[in-house]
Amino acid sequence: MSDVDARLRELGIEIPEVVPPLAAYVPAVISGRYVYTSGQLPMRAGELLAVGIVGAGVDTDLAKECARQCGINVLAAAQLALGGSLDRIQRVVKVVGFVASAPDFTGQPAVVNGASELFLEVFGDAGRHARSAVGVASLPLGVPVEVEAIFEVAD
Repeated sequence: MSDVDARLRELGIEIPEVVPPLAAYVPAVISGRYVYTSGQLPMRAGELLAVGIVGAGVDTDLAKECARQCGINVLAAAQLALGGSLDRIQRVVKVVGFVASAPDFTGQPAVVNGASELFLEVFGDAGRHARSAVGVASLPLGVPVEVEAIFEVAD
């Protein structure tokens, strides 16, 4: 088992409090040896990093930063479900990123790399994961990106 919490400190990544759900769901659920997170938005210190459509007002770099923040918020949801520590996470299994996209925008994978690269920084080889990067017409609160993940955990 790795010391994920120490790695986060080393990287200077602070895990925030979980943003309260906007509807009838919970931030994360543990089932068997897996933690499934709900989709997380790009909130930092109680503020949205951006609103808008990627390729029509939101550029790829800002959207990638939003995806990274979504990834940090995914870790917050998993941490809450795991009782306050991420050290039980053995592997990032799957990441799904939704990108509010202009009709002609096809760079969704580059945007979702913001979250994927974060997980590689934090978990090393255990951060390599299966992934989907999906373009959508709109997302909650008008954000450009939403990310969810599945983690395998130690018993």
